[in-house]
Parts: sequence; structure tokens; C-alpha cells
Amino acid sequence: MVSRRNLIATGAVALGGAALLGRRAEASQVDAAGRGWDRSYSGRGAPAAAPGRPGVDYQPVVTPNGATLPFRVVDGVKVFHLIAEEVEHEFAPGLKASCWGYNGRVHGPTLEAVEGDRVRVYVTNRLSAPTTVHWHGVFLPSGMDGVGGLTQAAIKPGETFRYEWTFRQHGTFMYHSHHDEMTQMAMGMLGMIVVHPRRPSAGYRVDRDFAYMLSEWAIKPGRKRPDPNAMSDFNVLTLNARCFPGTQPLIVKTGDRVRIRFGNLSAMDHHPIHLHGFYFKVVATDGGQIPVSAQRPETTVLVPTGATRDVEFVADEPGDWAMHCHMTHHVMNQMGHGIPNMIGVKPKDLDKRAQKVVPGYMTMGQDGMGDMEAMGMPVPKNSIPMVGGKGPYDGITMGGMFTILKVRDALESYDQDPGWYNPPEGTLARAATVAELSADGVKLPKKAAGK
Repeated sequence: MVSRRNLIATGAVALGGAALLGRRAEASQVDAAGRGWDRSYSGRGAPAAAPGRPGVDYQPVVTPNGATLPFRVVDGVKVFHLIAEEVEHEFAPGLKASCWGYNGRVHGPTLEAVEGDRVRVYVTNRLSAPTTVHWHGVFLPSGMDGVGGLTQAAIKPGETFRYEWTFRQHGTFMYHSHHDEMTQMAMGMLGMIVVHPRRPSAGYRVDRDFAYMLSEWAIKPGRKRPDPNAMSDFNVLTLNARCFPGTQPLIVKTGDRVRIRFGNLSAMDHHPIHLHGFYFKVVATDGGQIPVSAQRPETTVLVPTGATRDVEFVADEPGDWAMHCHMTHHVMNQMGHGIPNMIGVKPKDLDKRAQKVVPGYMTMGQDGMGDMEAMGMPVPKNSIPMVGGKGPYDGITMGGMFTILKVRDALESYDQDPGWYNPPEGTLARAATVAELSADGVKLPKKAAGK
């Protein structure tokens, strides 16, 4: 049923929408196929404005396990400095690799600005190979686009190049090498860009704003470098270059409005990121904000390769909530790939006989991989077990692209991990008692003979 109030509101919205469409029609071009484009869709000609101030003109974004690139203001221009260099990076306790990144980090720090900011980015190359930086999704002059050989000469080892432009749009974007991409991106040369609106609407403001880069790596157990030539069987799947249990939790208060920005520069895979406990709305892509009328509730967002997606939700239920990629082989760590299928195999005394030849031998995987970590089996040097870490009740049999959203009614600080959630009485799943089963008429199946 439509109420009188709703009918009036709907009419007002329709009139406002018609006026808006009329203004857009005046400022649009129509091509031969009849498609209309705003003349300013690329933001061309947008003037520079006074540098946006963190904490005053915008709420700074949080990059879990990462950092924000510092800047100085020189004559009204924000000046940043990226240093491309080799980095010894830890993906999770037990796994380190020699990667390539920026400013001592993998991935590089988040570049944050405000729509209308004039920015100048110096890029110093301390690698052994030439490189460039492409500003993925950002409107700027062709000569600043960072494609080696096409829009600029490559930055040779030891050189420093200067990029400069005015941000003409706001949103979530990325930066990455655009010279020998297959090698340099696979080695870790990626980063996020967050540009806040110059005049944010009331609906833009949130209490917590997070940024995540999704990526995948091929690192064989015991090796010290990612394999940039891999095209399949990526065995280290990461959120901000970390895999569980090395991922930091997202910490929010009950009732907070939360935005999470996802960027995906994986080599081959899209990632369906799923959040437990809540639904969210997909509010933006790297092409811009999605009109409210086009937003729909979801619990999983597909983040395509080479794209970004922003989601928003209200954290109205306290607890510890999982957030992870829903491709099941993307939530297991390095040693979970390439294991032969032993499900259902009954080894009998195989282990005992094999141990005479190979001390410590254990048949792996006949009951699945959930108990592998609990077995305490030896693993190759510089490698991590197949599945995650310790939880408050048992081991968490997840790894890779997995982290935890921690929602609490009270927090001392957003920067302090509140520990594990303590569910109120009656809200924790537990083992059923015989009396409960009998009272509810639940009959358990009898064990088959010989089992």
C-alpha cells in the first residue's frame, strides 16, 4: 500500500529527477547511435582547489596491515614521493619473501587526496630494472598516464621521474607498474588510491572507512621469491598482501556506518568477497558512485580483476564476523595446493610401515584438511600450513583471503584489538544434550555395523 506521504514524496523525487535530467540533457552530446554522454564525464577542465586537509576536510581511510603515503604542501600542491625498491615482506608468521614494492612496503602505501587537489608524485627507481607507475582509473593528461614506451620513457634504475595532475574526480582507484607488468605486478608493485569528494553529501560520511587490495601470488614452499611467470595455481591469496592468520581485524563500534573499498589487481582471478552477519550495498565502482536507485542489498560483492568496488553497511550486531573470498581454494594457505586426493582412503598400518623408511611419515588428507594444522606436522622451511590459526574455541580452518570484522558495543580505541567476542548467555551454539534431543523428538541414526 502506498501512503499519501509516500505518494507526495515520490512525486517530489520524480519532479526533481526530471529537472536534473533536463540539466544533464543540455550539457550532453549524443552520438550517432543516440547515446548521450556528459561533456564533462572525464572531468576535463576541473580547476585545482585548496589542498584538502586530513581530519578536517575528510576522514582518513584506514588500510589494515598497510599505511598512508605522507605528503607535504608546497605552493598549494600536495607533494608525494614513491620509492620503488626490493622489500623483504612477511605474508603471515612463517612465510617471508623477497618482493618488489614501494617505500619499504608490499603493497605500496595508500595515496589519499581530495577532489580538486593538485598533486605532484616523485617516483624514484631503486630496482634493478626499469619501471613506471600507472594511475589506474584516474583522469589525467596522457603524458602522466605511466605506460612505459607509449606515454613516457621508462624510469631507469637510479632515476627519479615527476608526475603531476589535478584530481578531477573522487572515488577508489589503484596504482601499479605499467612496465613489464607481468613481472612487476606479480612481485608486488601495487597500491590503492582514495580520493574524497570536495563537497561530500550527507550520505557520503561514514564512521569507519577501510581500503583493501586483493592479490594472488605463486610462492612454492621453501622459496624466497614469488614466481612472476605463473598463470595458474596461485597458492598465496592476500588482503593487503597478508594472508590469514596474518591479517589485522577490522574494528568498529556497534551502530557504526562502515565503508570498505576493494581493489583487485590479481593476475587471473575475480574475487567474490563475502561478509558474514550483515548485508551491504555496493555504492561505487572505479567509474564513480552508483545512484541510490541502482544500489541493492548484497552479502557478497564480486570484485573483477582490474576494478574497484565500494560497499557500505551499518554494523548493528556485535560479534566476531568473518569476511573472506568465497572461492574455496582462495581461503587456504600455501601448502593446501597440489595435495593428492586422499579423501576416504583408509591407510590402516601404512603410516607405521612407511615410518620405518621415512621417520615421521603421516598420510595426509584422508579426512580432509581441517585437522592438518592441529597435527603439528613439520613443514618445509619458509612455508605456512594449509589452513589458518587459533580461534577462541578451536582452530580456524581458513587461510588466504580471510579476516575478521570485530563489532563491539564499547571500545577503548579503534586501534586496539578488543580480543575475542564473549556471546551473551543463550546465543552460542553448543553440543546438544540427550534430554534435549529426547524432548524434541530427535532420533540419532544408529552406527552402521563395523564402523
